[in-house]
Amino acid sequence: MQIDYNSLLLALGISTTCLALMLVGSWFSRRPETFLLILSAGLGFAVAGIFCYGAYVDTPRLIFAILTHVLYYIGFSTIWAAGYQYRMRRFSTARILLVSLAGSAASIPALLAGYDGLAFMVVNIVITVLLMLTAREYWLSRHEAPLPLNGIAALYALMAMSFALCAAILIWNGEFVLGHAPNNWAENVNLAICIAAAPGICALSLALHQWRRATYHRLEAITDPLTGLLNRRALFDLHRHHSFGPSMAVIVFDIDRFKAVNDQHGHATGDLVLKLFAEELSIGLRASDTVARLGGEEFAVVLDNTLSGPAEQIAERIRCAFAGREITVDGKSFACTVSVGIALGTVAGLGFDSVLSAADKALYAAKSKGRNRIEVAAHLHTVSPSGSRTAA
Repeated sequence: MQIDYNSLLLALGISTTCLALMLVGSWFSRRPETFLLILSAGLGFAVAGIFCYGAYVDTPRLIFAILTHVLYYIGFSTIWAAGYQYRMRRFSTARILLVSLAGSAASIPALLAGYDGLAFMVVNIVITVLLMLTAREYWLSRHEAPLPLNGIAALYALMAMSFALCAAILIWNGEFVLGHAPNNWAENVNLAICIAAAPGICALSLALHQWRRATYHRLEAITDPLTGLLNRRALFDLHRHHSFGPSMAVIVFDIDRFKAVNDQHGHATGDLVLKLFAEELSIGLRASDTVARLGGEEFAVVLDNTLSGPAEQIAERIRCAFAGREITVDGKSFACTVSVGIALGTVAGLGFDSVLSAADKALYAAKSKGRNRIEVAAHLHTVSPSGSRTAA
């Protein structure tokens, strides 16, 4: 039994509708990932365009052609917006409006003037550009998940080439006036590619959704929710198996009299102080350094490829910068200080637990000697608030 073109269009429309509904269902499981919702909306408009085009194939009325073009412009520009949303995490209504209006302005007057072939050339060219732009959005994001993102980009590019082929055949044949839907081998190739590519794109989009959910949960497990820094668990997971030589240092910071800040100014202010200190910690550190909140008002920095002198300089910069920071709440200003303990590894190598424990002991020594100062484990050098060092 031979299946006609319109039956294949109907099959594409129904299957794409089902896939769009699956995307909406997946979006309900994690609503912040809105690119799935936008993609399903784009597919919905494209499907409506497919059904209108099917009606136009059967009965070439002008209204069906106009609706087909308008729905295609809205649908494929929305699909492009979904790709942009995935990459940039923000929605661009302007892209949809601009493309829909510009495309309609280019092809609908041609339809009204009787140049339906020219109008179909335009719509195929516009869809080609939109699909290539969509492929680009996912390709630029490929570092996140190379396999599915490269796959999606390739499928969108393949679909784009099939629409470009449709436009090229119409131009080559000079079919500016048709009086019916385009009917050539390129249309059949385009339909076959769309039938094959649409499920693949939807399946890979669902895979991306699941991948981002898994990534989100992994990050949530290792991130301190208040400051955005790594938490204690993540710090230990990163360094528990490392051997700390003399070029690796652990710096532990503790905000002085933090309980008094909570008591006098409230816990919201205390949270603000923690976030401000976390910002101060992150300034100027290298990608190889690790910053974490150990818990409460205690923080840690692990420095790689550093010696005692540079480690003390980094700690002193952070101590001075935070002590000089004016914190204003409800019109009242105050300042906070930190005490610091530093420990380095040894030539023989030490475990992370041992180095952290030594840094903690140095921190307690700094607190017992007046706070707002730095102590270095083993060497027990002290940096006073003025910046001068004295031997303990």
